[in-house]
Amino acid sequence: MTAPVRAALYLRVSTGRQADNDLSIPDQRRQARAYCASRGWEIVADYVEPGVSATDDRRPEFQRMIDAATTKPPAFDVIVVHSFSRFFRDQFQLEFYVRRLAKSGVRLVSITQELGDDPMSNMIRQIMALFDEYQSKENAKHTLRAMNENARQGFWNGSRPPIGYRIVEAAEQRGHRTKKILEIDPIQAETVRLIFRLAWEGNGTSGPMGVKSITKHLNAAGIRTRDGGRWGIDAVHKVPTRTTYIGRHRFNTKFWKTRERKPKTEVVEMMVPPIIEAAEFEAVQAHLKARSPVWTAPRIVSGPTLLTGICFCAACGMAMTLRTGKSGRYRYYTCSTKARQGNTGCRGRTVPMEKLDTLVADHIEHRLLLPSRLEKILSSVLDRREGRTERQAKHIAELRKRASEADAKLKRLYDAIENGVTDLSDLMLKDRIIELKAIRDQARADTERAEGAIERLGPTITTQSIKAFARTARKRMRTESGGYRRDYLRALAQRVEVDTEELRIMGSKSELLRTLVAASSAKTAGFGVPSSVPKWRARRDSNCCSRREKGLLWVYCREQSSARRSG
Repeated sequence: MTAPVRAALYLRVSTGRQADNDLSIPDQRRQARAYCASRGWEIVADYVEPGVSATDDRRPEFQRMIDAATTKPPAFDVIVVHSFSRFFRDQFQLEFYVRRLAKSGVRLVSITQELGDDPMSNMIRQIMALFDEYQSKENAKHTLRAMNENARQGFWNGSRPPIGYRIVEAAEQRGHRTKKILEIDPIQAETVRLIFRLAWEGNGTSGPMGVKSITKHLNAAGIRTRDGGRWGIDAVHKVPTRTTYIGRHRFNTKFWKTRERKPKTEVVEMMVPPIIEAAEFEAVQAHLKARSPVWTAPRIVSGPTLLTGICFCAACGMAMTLRTGKSGRYRYYTCSTKARQGNTGCRGRTVPMEKLDTLVADHIEHRLLLPSRLEKILSSVLDRREGRTERQAKHIAELRKRASEADAKLKRLYDAIENGVTDLSDLMLKDRIIELKAIRDQARADTERAEGAIERLGPTITTQSIKAFARTARKRMRTESGGYRRDYLRALAQRVEVDTEELRIMGSKSELLRTLVAASSAKTAGFGVPSSVPKWRARRDSNCCSRREKGLLWVYCREQSSARRSG
């Protein structure tokens, strides 16, 4: 008596929704069992793949089945599927695995597309697989087109939203499905704002922070991700570089198989509620770009030359580089374009290094570092700082109210349990208690974090502290040998433009304030090396100081406010 044919069933649906709600897998199993019973085959294995596409072989159950089929001896003689599309929707891959199975003596059988082993049957199977592949690609194209249009109309297509947002049902319903939109998560949105603030201004004792420094700061402060885990560099980097936070979420940015970026023409922008102002977002992008070694060479930060990386030719916009003469006895700043191409490339200035260093440092020392001048420059920044503190105080009050309300609701539930009104074994009651505890604990943690952010703003800036800062800065600008302190100068000026008849010295008010706060703090009275090169050009206005010396007009222009720059 011959042994019965051993069969393995492979059952699959494409999406998780089908796996949860459809009857497809039970129906496939019923028909496959009936098919095997009618032929006297013995079912020895059952492989179920719920919610996985058949366009590739990255399927756990599929690979487990192939491993069992290609071992020696194979675990079964035949694989039974409802149709060839359940096995693969890629003609090349289907043929590859059919031949691989045949080498182990295992056949692939479809209960709805019965074919033999002759050449004609093989050709028909290949044609069927080609149509399955075509149909799969057409379905994907139409699905993506519908999802793109859904995003254009402001509806969420699924998947997990970026941190700072949560999914809610839309007020209107179109068709038979309830549409979803994004709204701001008030708790997680504060973490997003904190990351942007650290990237733009620092924590009060440092300059603008890089991604790695922000990651360390968040973890050291006990600020967790929305899953309760620790922050990683990649997760932090996604926050300040995502346009979603200024209200423009980008959908359909990558090919889902290769993860390669798609052309900009295929990307769809979905409007969502903004968490960050556009001016702040652009400023953070400039800082991140300036910190990147791709854009800013490490020598700009660590080199010995006083103005390296911040000195530019006003005529062509290129950097002023160091050139030497007489075997290094003379040193000059000269336009890099002029140095490479001569006067035909640019007619920019060539200035002796010592002369330019002295004039820049003298102007900052004697014209910027005046208490009245500093107060005038920083007035708008201090106003914004005070306004931010007021908003933080209101937010802290809301968080405390949320924590107390959750606490009060928990107390009422506990009273109801003690009085026998509610049964403790009720599962919904347990879930509600867990939910209220989570809300209360999160609100308390956010309150502590917000209070810490106010404390990290540093001491209040007064007229006396400004005078002390100006006096100390003028003193520490110079070294004992008569030279200049590179880090001190760069804390006060971040861009120097050399024109034929004038020199423009530009600085950041937020960086100046950060330096002033650090100098006023009990922790440190020093300066930090600026970590970014601003990408703005301050306009000469009524707040400019000027002085003529040897045919040059030396100007220190204030940074424009965020509102004016964004306008």
